[in-house]
Amino acid sequence: MFVTVKAGVYTDATGACTEIPALLTPAGVLEPLLDYCLYRSHDRSLTWMSKVSRSVRMFLEYLQTNPAERDTYRLFQNFAQRLYTGTFDRDTGLDPSGLCWAPRSPQDASHIITHLSDFFDWLGEMRPASAQVNPRYAGGAFDRQTDEAAYQYRRSKAFLGHTWAANASPTQTGHRIRGQRLPKVDRGEPPAFPEERFEEFLVKGFCAGGRQNYRGMLITLLLHGAGFRESEPSHLYIQDVLPDPANPAQALVCIHHPSHGAAPADWRDAQGRPRKGNRAEYLSQKFGLAPRTDIMGRLHAGWKGGMHDGAYYKQAYWFLPQYGEWFLQLWHRYLVQVARSERDHPFAFINLAREPVGAMYTLTQYNKAHAAACERIGLTVSKALGTTPHGHRHAYGRRLMNAGIDKALIRRFMHHASLESQEVYTQANSREALAALEAAAQRLSAGRVETTATPGLLLPDTI
Repeated sequence: MFVTVKAGVYTDATGACTEIPALLTPAGVLEPLLDYCLYRSHDRSLTWMSKVSRSVRMFLEYLQTNPAERDTYRLFQNFAQRLYTGTFDRDTGLDPSGLCWAPRSPQDASHIITHLSDFFDWLGEMRPASAQVNPRYAGGAFDRQTDEAAYQYRRSKAFLGHTWAANASPTQTGHRIRGQRLPKVDRGEPPAFPEERFEEFLVKGFCAGGRQNYRGMLITLLLHGAGFRESEPSHLYIQDVLPDPANPAQALVCIHHPSHGAAPADWRDAQGRPRKGNRAEYLSQKFGLAPRTDIMGRLHAGWKGGMHDGAYYKQAYWFLPQYGEWFLQLWHRYLVQVARSERDHPFAFINLAREPVGAMYTLTQYNKAHAAACERIGLTVSKALGTTPHGHRHAYGRRLMNAGIDKALIRRFMHHASLESQEVYTQANSREALAALEAAAQRLSAGRVETTATPGLLLPDTI
């Protein structure tokens, strides 16, 4: 009944188009949600919008299966419960509602509730007249239904969002409903790619049919050797890679912000005069494209932010240094391949053999190539084992930590906004923790640490 689609929205007469998700209902596009996404399009990602759309879609689906429920408190309460429990009868295994929801994780359920809470808050503030469900309001049936939900939400002092938090104050809400409390657990072992297998993985894994996949090797070196997130190499231009003046054998790589980063220095206007601007302008005027953060579908690539090294780019800090040398060597070989293909975009990583040749290389394609490379050398692809692309960033952080690099420098090298952000990347694994205990025991035995413990354990002769 409800489908999320990609929509191009024109909000004025300029010809500028904003690409956002839209929720289709039997009565047409859900306009309140469309307005909300447009309102947040300047500071929220397309991924976030898609998650909000999913949350609203689930709520509308629930409303359609429970049309007789008029108590808004019970409506929201039951909706949240079904997120946790699913909609199937435990005894029969049947779901007469047709929703067929499996139980969601507490984290996912909490995110859905938060998305709805924020959406209803905004809707009640920005559309107060329609939220009163005026009979003369011209919106569609589902628009009115959404507006009514927002009105009832605000009228009851919020049923969702912070009211579900364990520390919610009774003064914050008329009806207090708690979310599930979860046991506190350690973050778990950092899923870092196994260092001892990396060189084999790079050379043998990215070799199929006797041909080296230089593109896959280069992207992987950016992740493993410089700690970039897997989406960030998708924004790299050819002009962003140069020999490092301080070490010409090593590559100087600066990945610029997809929108705010400076346009390449070789940009010229129609008269051949140098032009300056940011990358959003460059992409629009030279190629008729939007930044990949603003494109929906397979060509989309995210940008998490964090700390930049300049206005606005992130420099590759190679560790180990030879990774930067390997990158430059492979880069020259890759450019020979790129030179044979026509491109209608400035991005460095492209399709070389698969149609359309010269098109932007996608994250999905890289993930598939990475998985195939793992399998070629006998590695199981698993997030828990660190053998997904993000495992390389964990390996980079762990390598810096094991080398004794200062935390402030690790923050800089990994482009984190705060010192706390790096903790998950630099946490010791179980093997390292046990090794630390063994070393401490050896120090005790050697008498380098004072202790009052008895030298041996006296056991009885019989059990």
